[in-house]
Amino acid sequence: MSFSFEAVERQGTYTTKYDDAIKKFGTDDLLPLWVADMDLASPPCVTEALQHRAMHPLYGYTTYPQRYYDAIERWYAGQYGWQIAHEWIVPCYGVVPSINFAIEALSQEGDGIIVQTPIYPPFTASVRHRKRKLLENALCYRNGRYEIDFEDFEAKAKEAALFLLCSPHNPAGRAWQAWEIEQMIDICTAHNVVIVSDEIHGDIVYGGRHRSVGSFEKVQDRCIVLNAPSKTFNVAGLNTSFAIIPHGRIRRAYTLEQNRSGITNGNPFGIEALMAAYEGGDAWLAALKKHLQGNIAYVRNFLQTHALPIVPVETEATFLMWLDCSQMGLSQEALVDFFIHKARLGLNDGVSFGKNGEGFMRLNVGTSRAVLERAMSQLLDAWRAFC
Repeated sequence: MSFSFEAVERQGTYTTKYDDAIKKFGTDDLLPLWVADMDLASPPCVTEALQHRAMHPLYGYTTYPQRYYDAIERWYAGQYGWQIAHEWIVPCYGVVPSINFAIEALSQEGDGIIVQTPIYPPFTASVRHRKRKLLENALCYRNGRYEIDFEDFEAKAKEAALFLLCSPHNPAGRAWQAWEIEQMIDICTAHNVVIVSDEIHGDIVYGGRHRSVGSFEKVQDRCIVLNAPSKTFNVAGLNTSFAIIPHGRIRRAYTLEQNRSGITNGNPFGIEALMAAYEGGDAWLAALKKHLQGNIAYVRNFLQTHALPIVPVETEATFLMWLDCSQMGLSQEALVDFFIHKARLGLNDGVSFGKNGEGFMRLNVGTSRAVLERAMSQLLDAWRAFC
């Protein structure tokens, strides 16, 4: 079966990526390649399931059926080789709210929480909003790739209650290897630190498959795994995610906090999308990954061929490329201005991911090749004119 990965026209559909561009960048005269959803249509199995559900003319309060849990269990067994139990699954509204619920459930104001910067901004924002102490374990950038500073990680673990792990990592594009995950687990176990792992990009790993933190039996008494079909199948607007929490005490604490929030109802379309994607989306996902790998290779080759002073960090996972622009010789303010007003490209400012994101920009390649060709052409023209 073949699938089309052409960009879909999105303007006027209230989409954040396009219709909020003027709010984000001060202009809508640019090509938006920022917020982490794709310009590609969701798989046919998902759109067909949503169309079928929409034909029923009532969209009331919706429960989570047994099929929902079965679909998640099937997906985890097939994609990750991890057999999970029904009772471990806690349906949720979204991964970011779940991070906040976990912080409230498992720590107190003033407690230390480890994050690995540069990092997806809601990680640090959630820690600060909840009045916890932010403990930054800055990743080490070496030879175009990020690595963990384990000595610093252990030092931070000694004063931490929680560790918010991003696996695969956004924006660094790392798919953590088993030995790296195990070393983090061992340090957290030694210092009684609970791991909350955001694994929302776990389906989009190149050159192997994602290894979930929760699949390590020795950490199942101190971990929460958060995931959703939203990034993989482009259904982020349906606000449907889940937590996998093997240990009963932690699961009860988390569930109590989520219940206190009042965000407990299921979204009928989100539930349908999850079930359809996890039951029938395997072939589409395999094709998507090939398309994204092609896009990543295209950007990398274009930058090298035209000798642009931009070095893409090795992308082991996600549809997000982390671009090292330090050789352009611009301040961060000038760098952002160059992309917006000269190249007319809307990328994420690297500093929004932390201070050690200075000199970087994040590029979303979850689009068609034609869009990327246009983006690279604009970038090249802008740099030639600038120089």
